[in-house]
Amino acid sequence: MVAAGCDRIFDMTRHAGMLLGAMKAVPQAVAMLTTSDRHLRRYPFDAAVVIDSPTLHLPLADRAHSAGIPVLYYIAPQMWAWGAYRIYKLRHRVDRLAVILPFEESYFRAQGVDATYVGHPLAEQLAQETANPKTIDEIRSRGAPVVALLPGSRRHVVAEVLPGQLEVAIRVATTFPGATFGISVAGGTVAPIIERLVKASRLDTKSIRLFPMHRAELISAADLVLVASGTTTLEVALHTRPMIVMYNGSRALYQLIGRWMIQTPHLSLPNILAGRPIVPEFMPYYRSTTPIADRAVELLRSEPERSAMSQELAKVTEPLRRSRASERTAAMLLELAGRKTHS
Repeated sequence: MVAAGCDRIFDMTRHAGMLLGAMKAVPQAVAMLTTSDRHLRRYPFDAAVVIDSPTLHLPLADRAHSAGIPVLYYIAPQMWAWGAYRIYKLRHRVDRLAVILPFEESYFRAQGVDATYVGHPLAEQLAQETANPKTIDEIRSRGAPVVALLPGSRRHVVAEVLPGQLEVAIRVATTFPGATFGISVAGGTVAPIIERLVKASRLDTKSIRLFPMHRAELISAADLVLVASGTTTLEVALHTRPMIVMYNGSRALYQLIGRWMIQTPHLSLPNILAGRPIVPEFMPYYRSTTPIADRAVELLRSEPERSAMSQELAKVTEPLRRSRASERTAAMLLELAGRKTHS
């Protein structure tokens, strides 16, 4: 946004965090809201757009709405999964809602929110990328089966998920002596954690490679992907590759809070989109990786089952493949700005 000409008055990205880490950012968030409130009341903005992050952006939307500025919310809060009590705030603080999952439009419209499905920005991004066939062939030439490990891009997620993925990889290597493994390294901040965990594992280092680049090629080459829960599952689904979704969060926290708040029977995006289990998901925590490894071996032994999963993923992601999310959302924003200009 800054590169496109946005005048940045406060940079919250330097204070990003999750769970307890987010508590440390509270003073900065309060300062940001105070600064934003002054700007919203001082300058004649034609529209405001807030993106994701309801904890931060519902209060910001309230300030913009109170200042008489039309508000567009892009990438809706997942109230269908948890936190439905926030629907009143969304309904009264937001003029238009641009949603990125097909079923969200009818869900939010039923709740009295003017929602429009615009497509998914990830699908839009991937449609512009082309995996190099030579690189795919090179990855596959090293041995079979090929298993990709996608442990996430956040340090704490990598630390929680990758050890389990490596345990599953060891079981696969024992069952399939020719197996090869590739780990996608999503940024320099997680690279040291990944390198340390790989060295500490019992996996033969000759059978494993780190991929700081060629992520699309690694996914495309894989017979099976072990993927951390999150948006990356949708990326794998758009590549129609068979996967197992893993996340090993706090069991105590889930039992204490999570199980009372989560309202959806499925937790991974492919299964949420399908409305039924089409990929195995082991989350929000697991006590042992043995059932995960068993399922991985079963899938690698059954090409027909992997093929059927790929076909299901192709069907469930088809509505996303025609995405023009950026164009449609920009058009909605310009329409809102036009309303303010002509009012």
